[in-house]
Amino acid sequence: MSRWTQTWLSAPSEHPAEDSAGARDTGARDYFGQRLGLPEHGPGSAAGFGPRILAIVIDWLPCSVAAQLFTKNPAFSALALFAAITALSIGIAGRTVGHAVAGLRVALLDGRRAGFSAAVIRTVLLCLLIPPVVYNIDGRGLHDRAAGTIVLRTR
Repeated sequence: MSRWTQTWLSAPSEHPAEDSAGARDTGARDYFGQRLGLPEHGPGSAAGFGPRILAIVIDWLPCSVAAQLFTKNPAFSALALFAAITALSIGIAGRTVGHAVAGLRVALLDGRRAGFSAAVIRTVLLCLLIPPVVYNIDGRGLHDRAAGTIVLRTR
């Protein structure tokens, strides 16, 4: 794996540690977020894929319906509306309506709410679709890694 892709796809350490017996630590963890010191379950733990998919579906459906009803180019309009609402919602409240329903929030790695710059970076990359499906051992997609964010459970 190249040095560039390691920074996106692997654990932060580019050189896995060796224990006293010379065995290499592969970076395997028991659950998402363990390496970041997050709890395994409950509030503040890293969100799994089920709730994240639910949140994006809840956010996408009204945008798609509105674009179908009110525009001549529904595919582009739905994506633009989704991007605008997502970036604003995350920038202002730290989550979208879908995140709220699914019990999630978007936070910086130190736990603070993501601001507008992180929300815009994350949303633009999210709209490309590839970044959310390429993730690391913490369950963070490329869009979250680029923005310095993580999706956490609120309940």
